Parts: sequence; C-alpha cells; structure tokens
Amino acid sequence: MSTLSMANMHKYGEMFHDLLQVRRRVFIEKRGWELPSVDGYEFDQYDNPYSRWLVLHRYGEILAGVRLTPTTAQCGIYTYMIRDAQRGLLEDIPSDLLICEAPVSPKVWEASRIFVTDDVPARDRLLVRTQLLQAITDAAYREGAKFVIGIVPYLWKRWSRRLDLDSGAFGPKREIAGEVCQVALLKTKLNISKGN
Repeated sequence: MSTLSMANMHKYGEMFHDLLQVRRRVFIEKRGWELPSVDGYEFDQYDNPYSRWLVLHRYGEILAGVRLTPTTAQCGIYTYMIRDAQRGLLEDIPSDLLICEAPVSPKVWEASRIFVTDDVPARDRLLVRTQLLQAITDAAYREGAKFVIGIVPYLWKRWSRRLDLDSGAFGPKREIAGEVCQVALLKTKLNISKGN
C-alpha cells in the first residue's frame, strides 16, 4: 500500500498517472459514470492538494485504491464531495444524502473513488477489501481523523458485518449513477482481522 500526496508524489514515479488511468477504466468505462476525462485519465475537482491517494498494488499492478480528503478542505467553491452534494453543487448526486448537516472537522475525512479492480480474482477480493479498509482507517487516523465518511454501495452492510467493522449508516439509501448507495461512517481506530 502506498499513500500519495502532492508533497511525495514525485517519489512514486508513474503511480499517480497509472491510478488515474485505472480509475478511468473502473468508473467511466466499466460503470459508465459521466466524469471528467482527458488523455485517458479520470479526475475531478476533489483531486487537489488536500487529498491523499491510497494505492494497493502488487508488482506494479494497481489492485485497489481510494481518495481521502479532509472535510475541512476548501478549493475554490468546492469542499468535499458529500458536502458539495448536500449544498446542491453536484447535479448527479442527491442533496439529501445525510441525516444531518455535512461535517466540517479535522476529525472527519471523506473517502471517495473507492475501487477494487476486476483483475483481482474472486478468491482474493475479501482480502484486498480488508487491506484497503485497514489502509483507509490507518491513513485517516495518521492525519488526526477519528472518522471516515463515504458514499458506498448499499451492499457494504454485508461485508462490514463480515469484517466486524465499527461503522454505521449516516444517511438514507439513494440511487446514484444506477447504483443503490448510502453514506457510511467508519471509525478510524480499527484492527480488522476477519477475512484475512
């Protein structure tokens, strides 16, 4: 697992470049999401200097990834995805995602663009998800966060129980880009052991 930031990205060669290409394959080509894309890369306004990108890779092949952004981020008119949806700035994401006002706190980070590639065999997917979730909570914890929020497939409840995660729903079910989703809240102090 590698954690990239604007400050250390130069140490990882082409990994950020490769990550944005994999995200294009996952989110635009496979899922059919209408997202910004130029020269084979998928990116948006939340890929900014506040973000961290976690990349799970093996022998140079990207297996999974996620973008983490502090809920205190402010880049132009944008903050973070869930809050901006609630503020009505994102037409493709419902504004009623949360059960309360979107948090703005150094203790809460947002996880977005979470994926596991199709190249991961079915027998390894739970292990890869487990490693990715552990990396998300570890990275956010190192940044001072106590919680991570993110829009996840409604199926997350099934594998969160299987992994015994300290998490819960933070909003109602909503359809986004043809998928039934929900905002989940996850504590960062985790030691995931199931599924390994």
